[in-house]
Parts: sequence; C-alpha cells; structure tokens
Amino acid sequence: MTHTASNPKPPADGAAVIHAEGSASGLEPVLATAGVSKTFPGVKALQQVDFRLFPGEIHTLMGQNGAGKSTLINVLTGVVAPQAGTIRLGGEVVSFASPQEAEAAGVRTLYQEVNLCSNLSVAENIFAGRQPKRFGAIDWNDIKRRAQAALARLDVTLDVTRSLDAYPIAVQQMVAIARALSVDARVLILDEPTSSLDDSEVAQLFKILRHLKQSGIAILFVTHFIEQTYAISDRITVMRNGEREGEYLARDLPPDQLVSRMVGHERMSARLRAAAQEGHDSQTGPQSARAGQPFIELRGVGRRGSMQPIDLDVEPGQILGLAGLLGSGRTETARLLFGADRADSGTILVEGRPVRLRSPRDAVRHGIGYCAEDRKKEGIVAELSIRENILLALQARRGWWRKISRQRARELADLWIERLGIKASDAEQPIGLLSGGNQQKALLARWLATNPKLLILDEPTRGIDIAAKFDIMDRLLALCASGLSILFISSEISEVLRVSHRVAVLRDRRKIAEVTGQASNEDNIYRLIAGSGE
Repeated sequence: MTHTASNPKPPADGAAVIHAEGSASGLEPVLATAGVSKTFPGVKALQQVDFRLFPGEIHTLMGQNGAGKSTLINVLTGVVAPQAGTIRLGGEVVSFASPQEAEAAGVRTLYQEVNLCSNLSVAENIFAGRQPKRFGAIDWNDIKRRAQAALARLDVTLDVTRSLDAYPIAVQQMVAIARALSVDARVLILDEPTSSLDDSEVAQLFKILRHLKQSGIAILFVTHFIEQTYAISDRITVMRNGEREGEYLARDLPPDQLVSRMVGHERMSARLRAAAQEGHDSQTGPQSARAGQPFIELRGVGRRGSMQPIDLDVEPGQILGLAGLLGSGRTETARLLFGADRADSGTILVEGRPVRLRSPRDAVRHGIGYCAEDRKKEGIVAELSIRENILLALQARRGWWRKISRQRARELADLWIERLGIKASDAEQPIGLLSGGNQQKALLARWLATNPKLLILDEPTRGIDIAAKFDIMDRLLALCASGLSILFISSEISEVLRVSHRVAVLRDRRKIAEVTGQASNEDNIYRLIAGSGE
C-alpha cells in the first residue's frame, strides 16, 4: 500500500509533486519494479517489492540492517538477477546482466565502499574507462582540467595527479562522488555516500544533489542518518525484513513514525509482552549497580569522518548500553575504545589516568576486550578447535614466545565451557560446528579468559535464538556482579534495556542523550532516536 498525502502542497524547492495515486505531476516513473523477489540460501532478501523512482526527485531508501536495501540496489543495477518480478526503465522492461549494462542505460551507482583504484591518480580514477582523447591518444591535460572541475563542484581542491591512496578515506569518497557526478545519467543511486564525510562535506554534496534534481535526474539515496534523510528527501520508501513497508512523502512522515516503521515497534512490543509473561522483564533492566570511579572515561573523543566527539564513561560493575540505529556511531565508538581506530580528538582515561589507545594491543594491555559485531569474519576461526579459539586472546597478550602449555590451555577451555554453558562434545571440537549461540559464548570465553576489566560487546546476540539470547544476557549480569564493566551494543532496544544500568543514545554519529531510571523505556528511546524524546 502506498501512503501519500491527499492534497500535498508543492515543495518549496520545486521538486516534483507526488499525488495520492502515485504519479508525479503526470510523469511516469523513470525506474520502477513490480513484484521483485530475491532469495539467497536460507534468506528471503526481497519479497514482492514494488518500487518507483520519478524524474527530478530525491527518494531515500530507509531500513535496518538486513531490510533488503542493498539487495534492491543490486537488482536495480544488474549485480544480481531477481527470481521474480519486473524492472522498468523509462517504461520499458529491462534485465541488466551486469552493472556495466546498467550504466550504459543511464543508471549510475556510487557504493558505500570506495570502489576505486588506489594505485591510480585522482584524475585517472575520475575518468577511468572514458578518457578523453586527442588525435587517437589520451589527452592527459584535458583529463587533469576536467577532473579539477569535477572536484570543484564539490568545493574540493587537490592535486589530481597524485595517487589516490595519498589521500585519507574521506577525500577518496569525495573523489568517488565526483566520478559518479561527472557522468551523464538518468538515474543516480547513492549508497551511504556520506558515511566518511564531515558536516561541511555533506552540505556541499546535498547542494550538488539538489542541483542535479532540478535538471531532472532521478536520485535514489540510501542512508542510516535520520537528519540527512529529512534534509534531502522528497519521498521515503521504508524496507523491513525484505519487504516494502511503505512509501511516503517525507513531509508527511514524522521521524518517530519513520523509526517505528523501520524497526517494527508494534511487533517488537508484542514479543516483549510475551517475554515478560515468561518472567523476562526487558523494560526495566537492572535495578541497582555499584557507582564509583569510572574504569574508562571518554572526554571529547572523536574521529573525523567516523564519530563526532563524545563524552562517555563506564563504571566497574555496570553495563552501559549504546542505543541507536545502524550508522548512528555505535560500532565506531566501540572501535575507538578498543584502539581499532585511532581517535584524533579528546582524551581517554583508564582508572583516572590518561592513556593512548593506538592499537588493540594497547587496549588489551589496559584490560579491555572486544567481541566484534561480525563473529564469522572478525571473531571465530572456524577451522580451529573451541580450545584454540578460547585461548587466542590470552596467548596473544602473553606473546607467542610464552606458550601456554596444552594442559593449562585445556583446563582453561574446560573451565569456561562449563561456566558459560557451551554445548559441545569437548574442547577439541571445531568451533565452526557449534550453533551461533554457542559460538558467541566461546567468543565471550576468549576475552573472559584474559581477566578483562572492560568488555565491549557489539551485537553479541545477533543471529542466535531467543533462549540463547536470554542465557547470554543473564550471564552478562552475573559477570557484572563480580565488578566487570561492560559496554553493550545491540540494535534491539529491548535487549539494551534489559541488561543496561544506563543507556547512551546515539544518532547520526553523536551522543544525544543518556538515560536511566524511568526514562529507560522503549518509547522514550525511540523518540530520542527520532529527535523528539526527552
């Protein structure tokens, strides 16, 4: 069902008016899908998705991780083929066999990752594959001049003859944007183009996008930033669980309703009520905790293009939850705390003393452990045994020349297997054969074996069943009782509330609030995320 205003007023910036029946000032969609479906092994990525993109509009695609946004873009641009449904470009049914075919037809895409050649110059990257020629030879002077002009549109001035890898990632992203904007296109798809940009760079990009919109180009914009969505969008399509939840005029969809539609707040509340009936109170969270000298304090700590300066502290025996949508800065904050990314502003104090966390080794030396969000890529080593996986961090901290004896390693592995209730035949079983929940417990055991003072957990319950979720969360609360500090990150607000003594709310890579007590409830946190809470 399409949700639109019955009598919309013309947008102030002259964008095409979207009427209730779905046409834009009598225009037909330049790009549209009907009943598009795509399934991967065990995952229904898209289910009967209808989508429309009109000339002269900026249409934002919103949804949580796994909602189907990337798959829809891949279908539209020929990266993958749909298993059902049709795609129309300019009213004609199309079936792109590759991104190159889509580009030739006028559909240009800029992906979140900088997809350029770092060993080539800036100018070569902007005009790769379409270099201007003179008398049959590449006109390097023309390439240089046109590359400078393309960057000037973004208010970027740099030496375009230098290698791309000589510049930081934010500059590389601007080069990728310049390349995308330098091509004549009917449709421009931007997938998280602002993820590495600061506020001034975002403002300049939006200025260019509005100019392109006025020229009639249809722009599909994908972002996790709510403020950016309302700053640039004419319409919003919300995706959830592989389905199109709805299509809205941006001015008719308040931020709190957008958040609710993205996360399925009503469905989540029903699940929470069911959990409460089983004795799991996920609304109130822990009722008491020791207060004292924070183990770790962040004062104005940030990283350009990644995280705005943030103040944060985690006390011994407490769980600090980080709440926010994907892209709000949760993982970026965790990586700064663990030294995986270096902060370029602010001060970090551990037990009251300033420290520099230049690398994860520095963090581990100060008693900090980190379970990353993607346990498959950044966590488990599937070919190794449970014992070997559990002992990895401890052995790395000791140094490979101080080998842990096999007997001691087996004792430690058996100890943590028993303490965390890891279901396995024995410690020598390959960890890749365990269920997701038991793999996650083994990763917890890896860091607990190092006797940490702060444990950072990024989405520790993602992809595991409800029973394992509650088991892990209950064990975290028990660990806190012994004085361990925990930073807990989850996209499920109910989980954050259930285990956290305090909750820091993030939006658009900033900390916007910290709540405790009666303010720690789902409705208030969703309002804060949407920009309307107290």
